[in-house]
Amino acid sequence: MAKIAFLFSGQGAQHPGMGKGFYEKDAQVAALFDEAERLRPGTLAQMFDGDDTVLRQTENTQPCLYLADYAAALAAKNAGLHADMAAGFSLGEIPALAFGGAYTPATGFQIACVRGALMSEAAKKAPASMVAVVKLSNEVVEELCSHYNKVYPVNYNCTGQLVVSGSTEELPAFSEEVKAAGGRALPLKVGGGFHSPFMSPATGQFAEKLAEFSLAAPSLPVYANLTAAPYGENVRETLQAQIDHPVLWEKTILAMAENGVDTFIETGVGNVLQKLIEKIVPGSRSYAVETPEQLEAACADLLK
Repeated sequence: MAKIAFLFSGQGAQHPGMGKGFYEKDAQVAALFDEAERLRPGTLAQMFDGDDTVLRQTENTQPCLYLADYAAALAAKNAGLHADMAAGFSLGEIPALAFGGAYTPATGFQIACVRGALMSEAAKKAPASMVAVVKLSNEVVEELCSHYNKVYPVNYNCTGQLVVSGSTEELPAFSEEVKAAGGRALPLKVGGGFHSPFMSPATGQFAEKLAEFSLAAPSLPVYANLTAAPYGENVRETLQAQIDHPVLWEKTILAMAENGVDTFIETGVGNVLQKLIEKIVPGSRSYAVETPEQLEAACADLLK
């Protein structure tokens, strides 16, 4: 039987106004957002009215994106769409686990706040950024990375697209090598070199903070960036390691497809994951439901 997977967006797609439509139309979403605002005053102003500079700061991006992601998934569930499994890209794994029952939505928001703050601090100590390399094989990109001391392949998005984290000193030269090899290096709207050794200082601190929260194995299969397999009991250890290890996104989506998923719904912001699905699993159905209007259109297709 065909199955549906909810996919939770990651950093880079954030923009002012995200989540506002669901906040205004779904009472459960509004309650969560209002609770988050009490926990972190100013969050809703950043989400709804903040500019790109504010939202690009990792300590702001992650709490705001967490809410937008979870809101879209909750609204989709309330509209009658059923998820058989879930996955989140980087930060998106935090709301995916909340949706899957590993912890409460409010706890997930607090985890996103902690994660964002720690990763932001690590980024300030190790100036770096990220580029998406396209039109080259993973093997070629990995070889080019090996020419540098602080350039790392990190997000294995799909065939022909591999994201790299690199120091601000070395990334320009790396990008030139990419161009010379026939590829393109596209800068991402992020505030650090994530999923690489640049983030290692944050992992121990994150583990200490996670110990303060109640976490459990999710009741819904939630695929981990770290392993491309569903989470088990080791939620803390996997979440900790995710910060400074690569995101195995293509393997994750292929594993979901092998387990019967033929419909993917991106819950969150933008349609980056939807576009990747079209490349990874051609012929599958994919939707992005960032707004109530997009959700209504998806439901019209899927709930016939």
